Amino acid sequence: MADFQTSTHRAKWIFTPSDLFEKREAANLRARKMLEQYGSTRLEVDVDGSISYPEPLQDPKDSAAKPLNCEEEQLMRVFYEQKIQEVCGAFKFPHKIQGTAIIYFKRFYLQWSVMEHHPKHIMLTCIYASCKIEENHVSAEELGKGIQQDHQVILNNEMVVLQSLGFDLIVYAPYRSIEGFIEDMEEFVQGRDAVKIKLKELREAANFEVDKAMLTDAPLLFPPGQVMLFCRSFSFIGIGAQVFSFLDAYESRKLQFSSVIVLSKLDMI
Repeated sequence: MADFQTSTHRAKWIFTPSDLFEKREAANLRARKMLEQYGSTRLEVDVDGSISYPEPLQDPKDSAAKPLNCEEEQLMRVFYEQKIQEVCGAFKFPHKIQGTAIIYFKRFYLQWSVMEHHPKHIMLTCIYASCKIEENHVSAEELGKGIQQDHQVILNNEMVVLQSLGFDLIVYAPYRSIEGFIEDMEEFVQGRDAVKIKLKELREAANFEVDKAMLTDAPLLFPPGQVMLFCRSFSFIGIGAQVFSFLDAYESRKLQFSSVIVLSKLDMI
């Protein structure tokens, strides 16, 4: 897998706050204009990725629908990002699938408004695509059946999701950075069970903090390593401090023991 520094994630999908605002504002404005013209904003998507627009209204006043503003769209996106976490948890998918699916979802709605494509359908399609790219394949039928949804919706939206992502499917979520850090720590402690238990708790605490961060714009604003460090700092407040306190005590005792051996040898000279 490509390194983050040379990835499309770094080159094309890290933004400034003003970038995000402009993209979302543009998508919202387009949906508003569509509502005025067609009386509806919902687009029909075929399995080949082609999009069908509704028929224009003869009289725009015939539409009773009211558009969402950007703040309301944000609330809907966060709601369905939480649903991604719930669905992935129900299927017991690894964190990397959940992270990839949420990043896909966030990227998709930089191009579109939630008024144009129903977030429930896009949510399921992002999970399906994430399972594919992370080599944890689950069929659309199995995914749809597991949450009592029509699997054809997933297949119909797959191509439009991939197109909206620019086919940039390799993403880097903070969970991978956490795993790397914990693995390094486990290698360092060399089988000390008490510390390994604390490291397991630290992993769970860090993942919990990342879960919360994934519901914000952080994955679109910062590299995954920075998001991980920020989340890890919170998890370190409790469990992490205990880990390093234990390690300090262990190393201190080992140093004292070594000093006693050296002194005893000096006494023998």
